Amino acid sequence: MNRCTWVKNDPLEIAYHDDEWGVPITDDQKLFEFLILEGAQAGLSWSTVLKKRENYRQAFANFDPERVAQFNEQKQQELKQNSGIIRNKLKIASAVTNARLFLDMQAEYGSFASYIWQFVGNKPIQNHWENLEQVPATTPQSEAMSKELKKRGFKFVGSTICYAFMQATGMVNDHTTDCFCYEKIKAMKSEINVGH
Repeated sequence: MNRCTWVKNDPLEIAYHDDEWGVPITDDQKLFEFLILEGAQAGLSWSTVLKKRENYRQAFANFDPERVAQFNEQKQQELKQNSGIIRNKLKIASAVTNARLFLDMQAEYGSFASYIWQFVGNKPIQNHWENLEQVPATTPQSEAMSKELKKRGFKFVGSTICYAFMQATGMVNDHTTDCFCYEKIKAMKSEINVGH
């Protein structure tokens, strides 16, 4: 079975690639999870984050933005001692900041999904890359998303992080055309219903 060449021979990575990566997500809690995880990844490999994902789930209240938004200074200090996550003070603080802003977006747009999917016109972009070398690190859409999120005060949302977020949440189909997931993802509903 052909997979994207970035997938290592690691059960976690294989499962993530086969079942999650590129599948369109409109569930706000899942979107928040990827916002935290992609921010945590900055400067590190995705496999590092994937291995710590369960620890993140426990440390960050099952990725519930309402609960994470309540994390005070003491709680953030505790997280800095947690060896199961990436103990970067700025990344931990940014998760809390981003949770608060995430709630603002939900209030303003009805859901975070309604806001974020606008950047791709509410339907996944179907790319046709033949190999990994062709896949970009940023696109005009990720630039626009990054600029808007930064303007609103979000942290760890550079264009590259935004593009990785878009890939993970199925806003773009970046499986290479020889990957068995390519057609499977392409066949998923083309119009996303993000409902208010």
